[in-house]
Amino acid sequence: MLAEVPPTLVFLVLTLVLALVTIVYIALAEADRTSAMDRAATTRESSALVEGLLLQERPSVGARLAAWLAARLPGAQKADDTPVSEKLLLAGFDSPAAQSLFTAARVVWGIMVPLTGWLTAPSGGTVALVVIMMSVLIGLVGPTAVLDRLVDRRRERIRRGVPDALDLLVVCVEAGVSLDASMLRVSRDMATVHPELAFELGQVVRKVGAGMPRERALQQLPKRTGVEELRTLVASLIQSERLGSSIARVLRINAETLRLRRRQSIEKKAAEASLKMLLPLALFLLPALMIVIIGPAIIEMMSQFGG
Repeated sequence: MLAEVPPTLVFLVLTLVLALVTIVYIALAEADRTSAMDRAATTRESSALVEGLLLQERPSVGARLAAWLAARLPGAQKADDTPVSEKLLLAGFDSPAAQSLFTAARVVWGIMVPLTGWLTAPSGGTVALVVIMMSVLIGLVGPTAVLDRLVDRRRERIRRGVPDALDLLVVCVEAGVSLDASMLRVSRDMATVHPELAFELGQVVRKVGAGMPRERALQQLPKRTGVEELRTLVASLIQSERLGSSIARVLRINAETLRLRRRQSIEKKAAEASLKMLLPLALFLLPALMIVIIGPAIIEMMSQFGG
């Protein structure tokens, strides 16, 4: 099959794939570097932080590209409450351009991967069919699998930072600072250690400052993160605000509860480690150990009986 394809076309497709991979890698590396430099810049004033949280940014190149794609891709014109939009939001891609760019990436990936598999598959036979089917499967489920992985990793990072954020909120609230100012202070102090959680807290302050009710802004926090601990915390804060009870006490109790749950989760994983290691040991280590122990004796017995 590969012999029937012109070598020029194969070289062109491989060059295009390599160029796309290089562009994506450079873009991600530049984004990581920029975010790291922003988090490391601890000398900026509070007014600059408030301005970055409360003011809307100018339309970027990605937003203009998303608008162009939305007019041409059918999948990019879906509503914001679709499962894809929810997953993108949980993964941290909350810009209006996220769904359009993800749809374009799925289309490009779904075309390039099967085409590459078809061009590189051996001519004829079952191996060629398996390679083509695998490339088609990867092209269909690859972007969704990567997105699910990003959602899980971001949710776990946010879950780890919730107890520390609650401790800082307790200190600020007990010092007489309001809840909104405390969340802003915590988001600034935790920007280096837990940037995802700091960003979400800053989003809550931004929405409250824009005129949204605090209850509604807090209710959107677990929807944007998917962390069940934040859902419980938000429910407790809303109830405490309605009843007029102490917010510091609610935060302290939730922090202790979350630390207890995290310790229990670690103990559970440690207890499950021996059970999870049993299957790899039985499949890989025990056969090799038996070969090393019994192998020389079997070879000696075969040579004796053969003689």
